[in-house]
Amino acid sequence: MPTRALRFYFDFSCPYAYVASTRIEALGQRVGVAVDPRPILLGGVFRARATPQDLSQTLSPAKARHNLADIHRQAARAGVPLTMPKGHPIRTVEALRALLVVGPPFMPLAHALFRAYWVDGIDLSSRAGLHRVLSEAGHDADAVLAKINDPAIKQDLRERTEEAITAGVFGVPTCVIPSPASTDASPQPDLLFWGVDRLEMVERHLTGASAASPRSPALDRPHAPVDVYFDYASPFAYLGCHRAEQALGDHARWHPMLLGALFKQVGTANVPLFTQNDAKRQHTTLDLQRQAAAAEVPYRFPTRFPMRTVLALRVTLAAKAHETAAGRRLIHALFRAYWADDRDISDPAELARICDSLGFDGAALIEAAGEASVKQALFAETEAAVEAGVFGAPTFVVKTRSGPELFWGADRLDLAVDAAVEARG
Repeated sequence: MPTRALRFYFDFSCPYAYVASTRIEALGQRVGVAVDPRPILLGGVFRARATPQDLSQTLSPAKARHNLADIHRQAARAGVPLTMPKGHPIRTVEALRALLVVGPPFMPLAHALFRAYWVDGIDLSSRAGLHRVLSEAGHDADAVLAKINDPAIKQDLRERTEEAITAGVFGVPTCVIPSPASTDASPQPDLLFWGVDRLEMVERHLTGASAASPRSPALDRPHAPVDVYFDYASPFAYLGCHRAEQALGDHARWHPMLLGALFKQVGTANVPLFTQNDAKRQHTTLDLQRQAAAAEVPYRFPTRFPMRTVLALRVTLAAKAHETAAGRRLIHALFRAYWADDRDISDPAELARICDSLGFDGAALIEAAGEASVKQALFAETEAAVEAGVFGAPTFVVKTRSGPELFWGADRLDLAVDAAVEARG
């Protein structure tokens, strides 16, 4: 029997938690780890973290469209059905209490409740809906429902939610790997992974495998061109562009854009990292380190953040660095200068030195960056990004048979490559 444990925090109201619930037990079996399911009230977590109860209402239209497409892609990748229910998000507190009334093992009934919400469209906030799910799962529905308002059950759910908050949970699905070296005398932090898209990281850590991503480059697979939108200001763009170079090569069409101007147009905070609650910001910081290790690139958070990148972007356009493989060396050098070497890429002299080191005429490029045509080119690239539905960096856009598909984030490159291969095929 497995002696290690993997805590799995979930609430039925999250589609990503649903997809993760269909994969987590198989993951545990593969690595010989016991899955410890932990139902929690996501709304309680959100209240504790000062997070809006309905996150979809805080998204720009472009990001909302992307996120809806993304969850369907995640479900398709997992090979499970998913239908967005009317009225989502639906109250799940009674369903969570019913799960606690029935008691462990939690996953059999949890699967039924997840499926009711995300496949069958059953209203889990209604007594009739819960009665149906409980009955079909083989439970005495009347007896279970008679106990969901028991003070002990309510307190159990509150305590489970409070434990999750103490553990650093800020959303679901969240996996926590307890530190095997932790003792009362020498406590060690547990490892927290948020999101269904981090299950591969969880598995690699539990197996002791290399941190490097197992996905191989796609250069040997014919695929449609992929538009890559980036700004040096984003650490995720640094990681995503490095991987895009490896996976796509000349099939990528590179588009420097001014992220701050784009954020202003789509209604996003100028520095999204600063708007995150403490727990999420700490996780983002750690996740960047993990993604860098997986991509096998050097990374350290710079002492100057945020960085004004308008000059670096104009230099990129003046050098036409985004148009050729040889030119793209400058793009990656500028990314590395900021996100690995902590150099000030807003400083003209520093930019000139980086350009000179690659055989470009740094002084001439700095001068050209001030020309009206170059300024207009950056403005035009940014406007084109907005029109394409881009709302962050990096963003990958693939022209598929059904129209352009947008993939946001360094961790969505594999999905973009798969879409590009399918579009070409």
